[in-house]
Amino acid sequence: MKIGIILQTKEFEKAWNAFRFGLIALKHDHEVKIFLMGEAVECEGLTHEKFDVGDKLKDFVHFGGEIFACGTCLKSRCMGETEACPMSTMNDCLSLVLWADRMITF
Repeated sequence: MKIGIILQTKEFEKAWNAFRFGLIALKHDHEVKIFLMGEAVECEGLTHEKFDVGDKLKDFVHFGGEIFACGTCLKSRCMGETEACPMSTMNDCLSLVLWADRMITF
């Protein structure tokens, strides 16, 4: 199955669970893509003693997950793209939604 996830928060536990869900889906041989929107574009370096979001994000990419980061959201925070989180557009978000068999939002 093709699973699309839209993540809109950098709240530690919610973002951590989004990447955990993506990881388990990848490990069950599903294709998973995540679109980071709003404050979620800040997730790459996000760490907490209980919820290491940045680490889960790296694991997600390592196991074949794809991440897209809203370019407008990155620019509004004076951030640029990274290898793990390439700058993307709403057209990319729409393509993800059309690609996916199921969509989930966090």
